[in-house]
Amino acid sequence: MIGNRITYRKADGVRIPGTWRHAFICNGGTYFLTDLVMYADGLIDCWGLVTIDEFEQKLRSGWVATDLPEGAEASAHDLAMWKFSEPRTWLTPELLLAEVRDTIDQLNGRPDSTARCLAAVDAFLADRTEENRATARAAYLAIPETQRRYALGDMDRKDWPLQVLVVGVGGRPDSWSDEPVSEKAYEDALAYFEERARLIAERPLRVPADGPATPHAPAIHLAHSYPRQRVDDPGMVGLRNDYPAPIDIDGITYSSVSQAYWALSVTDSTTRAAIAVADTSHAARKLAADATQREGWEHARTAVMITLLRVKYMQHPDLAEILRATNDATLIYDDADSGFWGDNAGRGRNWTGRLLELVRSELHAQRVGIR
Repeated sequence: MIGNRITYRKADGVRIPGTWRHAFICNGGTYFLTDLVMYADGLIDCWGLVTIDEFEQKLRSGWVATDLPEGAEASAHDLAMWKFSEPRTWLTPELLLAEVRDTIDQLNGRPDSTARCLAAVDAFLADRTEENRATARAAYLAIPETQRRYALGDMDRKDWPLQVLVVGVGGRPDSWSDEPVSEKAYEDALAYFEERARLIAERPLRVPADGPATPHAPAIHLAHSYPRQRVDDPGMVGLRNDYPAPIDIDGITYSSVSQAYWALSVTDSTTRAAIAVADTSHAARKLAADATQREGWEHARTAVMITLLRVKYMQHPDLAEILRATNDATLIYDDADSGFWGDNAGRGRNWTGRLLELVRSELHAQRVGIR
């Protein structure tokens, strides 16, 4: 299961999502506790990237260890060393391999063994033949044993209704009880799945009290651009801070948000005036870089930027409409000069994108009369 253990690696500039779990690697007779990292493209890092087939070979050879011998030396690298005493593990090569395959399916948004089992159960409930029951039972047994109890997501009943359903009346579940399934137990299981289906059907109709947690619109990438003059239909370029949209701040007109930002960042009034009339945002930034920065600027700059953005979109209704039309999309802003303001392929903090989303929300609120 992925949970909150999210990582990635980059291949040809593309982020490959991944996750990890703990595992032991046996090297030179010592068992090293390490992270087993699995990626969506099927590669697995167990002290080197391998394919799923190569990973299986490492499992079979004991390099990735599921058998922990009594008295064997173990190490958590620079953290600790110890020897196994009465070690107990439920993993086998087959079980760990199945769990890894499930994880790769989950990283790709594909049905894993649990999802395939539940689909087979739905097929059986829709057409209750013994053939469909056998298919559902086989799908249940294909779930890694360590994951079966979580298949229904029910921490009270665990997988008991599922076991009862797939063996039928008179059948013997694989765990929990040696008694054959009674007619009543089977009817209870059917009722359980009917109620479960009802709740699942209602789930999409439930609207969160505060609205959706994730955007409906796809993310919008505000890529690097260096606009030199206004155009009638700038599109997303109009949302760039260096787009020539003059703004008035305290009676001084700046040709763009960027120039106003750099002017306000310096202490010297002469430099500030020079920045205000600089030909480009790049030139304004260079002037600011050579001047003395205002004390505490790094702590105040976010507040300054949100003020400038509000002024820009208040004074330029056409650009405000472009911003508003992005709806609830995540705005990913690139900034060649700053990992603070730009997302920069996931390496930056994207504060410009975040503040644009805040201004956009304020514009939507103004339109519907929310104060």
